[in-house]
Amino acid sequence: MLCIFHQYLTLNNLIALSAIVIISIVFILLLIRLTTSPYPRIIIHKDERYYLDPISGERHPLPQLGTIFLSKKHSLTYHDIQPSTLYLSVIVPAYNEQDRLPTMLEEAIDYLERQSFKYEIIIVDDGSRDKTTQIALGYVQKYGTEKIRVITLVTNRGKGGAIRIGILASRGEYCLFADADGATKFSEFEKLNQFIQDRRKSYSKTELISKEKNFGNEFDAQMFPIAIGSRAHLEKESIAQRSYFRTILMLGFHFIVWLLTVKTVRDTQCGFKMFPRTIAQILFTHTHIERWAFDVELLLIAERLQLPIGEIPVEWTEIEGSKIVPVFSWIQMSIDVSLIFCNYTTGTYRLPKPPYEKIFGIMMQQPTLS
Repeated sequence: MLCIFHQYLTLNNLIALSAIVIISIVFILLLIRLTTSPYPRIIIHKDERYYLDPISGERHPLPQLGTIFLSKKHSLTYHDIQPSTLYLSVIVPAYNEQDRLPTMLEEAIDYLERQSFKYEIIIVDDGSRDKTTQIALGYVQKYGTEKIRVITLVTNRGKGGAIRIGILASRGEYCLFADADGATKFSEFEKLNQFIQDRRKSYSKTELISKEKNFGNEFDAQMFPIAIGSRAHLEKESIAQRSYFRTILMLGFHFIVWLLTVKTVRDTQCGFKMFPRTIAQILFTHTHIERWAFDVELLLIAERLQLPIGEIPVEWTEIEGSKIVPVFSWIQMSIDVSLIFCNYTTGTYRLPKPPYEKIFGIMMQQPTLS
């Protein structure tokens, strides 16, 4: 009898504990739903709407960002997306990169100067404490503001936040973001560009222009392929070079990403990704995560929109000076991925849905100007 009574108590305790866990989870999800904005809060400070011409010493408003805020608008709509004026915009987020940035820029500029298309490189200094901005302005002085521009953020936003500012300030038909350390050989751009052009070649130039103009009312996902660099083919080599502890952290993070969010991409974190202009503006104005895990949210939205995603193997080299702190960064990224999962699963974060006439409507916020 005592044994049966003990089992009965144990079963009741288990049921009670399970109920408490379920109620706690529901409460947490409800709290997140009630306290979280469905759209990201994008703040662009006054000084971040301009780029400096070091030769004349004058500041000029950036495309879109400058136009919108100079006109006192507090929101960005689809119709505010200005047409491209060149082929490629390269966005380079940089935080305390005075030592690594020159090598990356030299390689990128050397490659781009030999191409027939027009380009621009936008270096976004993410609140650096060193001479990153001064180093970057040296290249502006050498090549001019039509090719190189520098945006210096007032405060550190995180890699995702810095890239978003660069995307919104870009002028290219295509946007490529590349890490400031130059870990990915810049000529690998050709592979990414080839994938996008191959996917878009079924559309005539007239069709592409027509669909771009009618994008607010018509959406063809196949017209907006995304090409992302991948180091997945180097996985065995990288594992051999890492400690067991770092390898466990890395594999654990990849498992969490696959389990909770992105299913079709093996390497979500490679800092070499290319997008058609319009879809880049949509994706980056819908991401809430601004730090290391922003790629995961970006690719999750792309998957939900059923955009073609090409994972392209690229030549990649480990560069000393990584900003990722092995334990803290992986834990923070895992927490962010869990938040992404919770918020999209509960419908707290809103996905862009056609028609896209007002997709940017309430997302751009402007701080009080002094």
